[in-house]
Amino acid sequence: MERWFEPIEANVVESAAWNRLLTAIGAAFAQVRKVERWYIEAHQFRIDTEGGIGRPTPEGAHRDGVDYVAVILVERRSVRGGETRVFEAGSSVGVRFTMTEPWSMLLMDDTRVVHETTPIQPDGLPGHRDTLVLTYRVGGFQSPQRNSGNAGDADSRSS
Repeated sequence: MERWFEPIEANVVESAAWNRLLTAIGAAFAQVRKVERWYIEAHQFRIDTEGGIGRPTPEGAHRDGVDYVAVILVERRSVRGGETRVFEAGSSVGVRFTMTEPWSMLLMDDTRVVHETTPIQPDGLPGHRDTLVLTYRVGGFQSPQRNSGNAGDADSRSS
């Protein structure tokens, strides 16, 4: 499924906190796999329940087509559901959990697992679930033709 994103605001990507976040996650992944340079893509997702049900991963369980993925919950307001599921590739062995606290983070080896998030429903008022997805890749940025999950990049930085 190809997706295109609005650019991340300049004041965000120019901030010291943004660069520290990208660098710290890249350093964590480098503990598993030593690399000279990461190619990072950042995607901001807001899934809302204005129309009833919001679908975070309409494509179902998938890989993003990169080496590593960080999913960060930014905000979750007035929603039910949104269970994250991560499974070993080609297996039903995995974990299921719901990210509820802002800045909760899931780190995944995209070459070894598939992941998805179940639909969200309004809990009273219409709500939303905001996430920041950072993908780390060796050897270059992902092109839409090589993409098995998400495409387009809101911001590309390397560390």
